[in-house]
Amino acid sequence: MNISSKKRNLIISGYIAPVVFGLGAITARAEAQNAVVSPISSSGSIAAPTSITAPTAQGAAQPGDEDLGNRVKTALHTDPYFYDRHVTVSVEKGSVVLRGFVFSGWELQDAVRIARKAAGNARVIDDLSIQLGGR
Repeated sequence: MNISSKKRNLIISGYIAPVVFGLGAITARAEAQNAVVSPISSSGSIAAPTSITAPTAQGAAQPGDEDLGNRVKTALHTDPYFYDRHVTVSVEKGSVVLRGFVFSGWELQDAVRIARKAAGNARVIDDLSIQLGGR
């Protein structure tokens, strides 16, 4: 059986790409674990400022935080291949923070990828966990 070099390269890249991207997710996850985030309220939900200029525990919210958060939330919700029901988005000191859980490493990577694309130049902090089991 004679396989052309293009087909051989496609097959090889099909095996190597998941490994390379998987290592990138591990690095991103390790960086996110060292991030400083605001505490969660006793009800288990994240306290959000009521307006853009309302003070938070770390200082005044930056203008445009609400717009940035809404852009990321909308991007996660409208993506046809991502289930966003268990993911919350908040903006803290100009950085987008993803909290909650997803069901696989691929979904975690998708969440971060979608959020980074929607956030533009804003930093995206991954505080997601993987819960095995299903929806």
